[in-house]
Amino acid sequence: MRTRHIVGAVVAALAVPLTFAFPASSHGWVTTPPSRAALCDVHTSGVPWDCGDIQWEPQSVEGPKGFPALGPSDGTICAGGNARFAELDAPHAGAWPTTPVTAGQSLTFTWKFTARHATSDFRYYLTKPGYDAGQPITRANLELTPFLTVPYGGKQVPSTLSHTATVPSGRTGHQVVVAVWTIADTANAFYSCTDVRF
Repeated sequence: MRTRHIVGAVVAALAVPLTFAFPASSHGWVTTPPSRAALCDVHTSGVPWDCGDIQWEPQSVEGPKGFPALGPSDGTICAGGNARFAELDAPHAGAWPTTPVTAGQSLTFTWKFTARHATSDFRYYLTKPGYDAGQPITRANLELTPFLTVPYGGKQVPSTLSHTATVPSGRTGHQVVVAVWTIADTANAFYSCTDVRF
């Protein structure tokens, strides 16, 4: 009987550290066109610099919801306000790889999810004309009215989901799309920045 209690105690003691050793399966990110998190993914190697922690968990760019009135502070939007992923906010002198786009044409954004949260909506914002890609993203250099809003009514997302938008006009050169996935039943949202070139 005593042996059974000792074995049980050992198993319980080992289980606690193992529980904390593995992060939760987290959440979601834009894979197409490739977001900064997707480009940093260790399986992609889309950038020539060290991306830090985000390379291991591109799905984890989670921050406070309520953007643009609330949410991450200016200069930390692409990382969702999370200092662990600050590399996503570094402009690298405008050297983030871009996806070619044409104003007035369709562009499809695809999300990949590792946790299927109940969802309020998805919103897509674009930088203003004249945006300097060598600067971090702030509210002052974003159009604060989304060019695409997709209501989701509290439903759970599938494992992947795509939204197609008409690319706004009046832009040239390197611009950034900020995609926000707002969770219905938590205080958070997920942020994903994609660099495009008109």
